[in-house]
Amino acid sequence: MRYRDSGEVHKDFHGTLNTTVDYVVEHYGEDALREIFSKVGKDVYRSIHEKLKNGDASELIEHIRYYFDREGAVYNLEAGPDEIVLEVLECPAVKQVRALGLTLSPYFCRQTIDVNAAMCDGTPWRTSTEILGCGHCRQVFRKEVEA
Repeated sequence: MRYRDSGEVHKDFHGTLNTTVDYVVEHYGEDALREIFSKVGKDVYRSIHEKLKNGDASELIEHIRYYFDREGAVYNLEAGPDEIVLEVLECPAVKQVRALGLTLSPYFCRQTIDVNAAMCDGTPWRTSTEILGCGHCRQVFRKEVEA
């Protein structure tokens, strides 16, 4: 996996991101936010994106497990060859934003939705995210089967 942070998680990152997404939308609009997250999905997570282009979701699965375990998330992950289902029961980022006493941005989950979409763009994989509650979502990655 290309990126594997070590050491303590600096959870104030989540608070900063929460404030930043509101700033970007207020000053530059939702399209700018989508463009930023798209670049993250394709450039920062380039190695995941490249493997997905080849139909290989192994690094995506490793990435999910590593970061969700690292932050103590409550989640379920079912990973098959053509479908990955991640249900986040308690998002550690949302939990930290609330612990900081901040109001969760209505755009906060765009990071997940837009980054996932960008990682899958131009690949045989498609993604969807269903927000089920505050800090609770279901993310699905599905490989398109060639006809």
